[in-house]
Amino acid sequence: MTTANIGFKGNCQTTAMGIMPHTDIDRALELSLSLDIPFWPQLPNVSYYEDMYVQASEHFPGITVDTEEKKLHFDNARFEKELPLYSEKMAAAETFTLSGEYSAVYHRFLDKDLHAYSAIRGQLIGPVSFGFRVTDENNRPLIYNEEVKTLVFDFMQRKVNAQCRELKEKNRNAFVWMDEPGLGWVFSGLSGYSDTRARQDYQDFLGGITGIRSLHLCANVNLPYLLGMGTELLSFDAYQIQLMPKGYVAAVARFLAGGGIISWGIVPTDSATLEQETPERLAGLIGGYWEVIAANSDIQLRQIAEQALVAPARCCLKNIGKVGASGETAGGSCPAGAPTSEERVVGMAFEYVKSVSRVLRERFGL
Repeated sequence: MTTANIGFKGNCQTTAMGIMPHTDIDRALELSLSLDIPFWPQLPNVSYYEDMYVQASEHFPGITVDTEEKKLHFDNARFEKELPLYSEKMAAAETFTLSGEYSAVYHRFLDKDLHAYSAIRGQLIGPVSFGFRVTDENNRPLIYNEEVKTLVFDFMQRKVNAQCRELKEKNRNAFVWMDEPGLGWVFSGLSGYSDTRARQDYQDFLGGITGIRSLHLCANVNLPYLLGMGTELLSFDAYQIQLMPKGYVAAVARFLAGGGIISWGIVPTDSATLEQETPERLAGLIGGYWEVIAANSDIQLRQIAEQALVAPARCCLKNIGKVGASGETAGGSCPAGAPTSEERVVGMAFEYVKSVSRVLRERFGL
């Protein structure tokens, strides 16, 4: 069962987070393209312009990129000065597309033959996360400046639609998910931006998305809250919960009954945890979640599997501990051109994801 906006079934297909630790673009693309639903990698170790916040900032008024300090600077006076010119350029497609300067990787991905995949995926940092992370000259996050916040939401909406249009030229089932760690912060009483306000802003924001309304969050999750944001596809760190709370079941069941797809991030991406796991145990863990849902709702196990994707739990830019039997720790030296410890963990995690997918597909006859 799929919504009108989703042209493919989940069927436990594989995908992964966009951020990767690689410095070799070809190696990163090779890994991405080995998955059922590939994506264009974000490689901040290649260039600061490949950072997800920097990429999203291109053409936003008031912002300058400091490559030496590796920081985005926003200035209110500059914003007011540049706003009229930005308004004039809003009708131009290039105002919202990602240039080669801000991502060489994205354009290398677009050069590939991607039509045979069941779907392909892009990503963009979400407006809440961008609004929390980027600060003005007084160190005040943009999320607290109502005029700027309104433009951030509109700007990101236009950028995700522009990216989706470009990706759909390569694959008709292309979609773009919003990477939103900031939605994990709205429940803090100290944030000053409440979960209620965030939900309303986000529902309005997603209402203007022309493709599949997709959201990714790998911070600590409130699953019913995220499933009620108006998304059609939700990606989250499922490994962290370890046990599916019965209180989550009703929200999951409603989401699946409406045709939504859930990407279950089940494979840990730090070596200390990953080396203690097996694909079979991880498949059993995710199957245990699904059994709780099926036992406490009208949703059948096979339907859950048909509307599922399988992915790593999180990105891996900084590894914890050693990798397998090599004994090399994160930060250790390695021969020039050889994969770093983080890159090897990502490669291992991707293989686990594929194995978990195979186990689940065989179990449910997909």
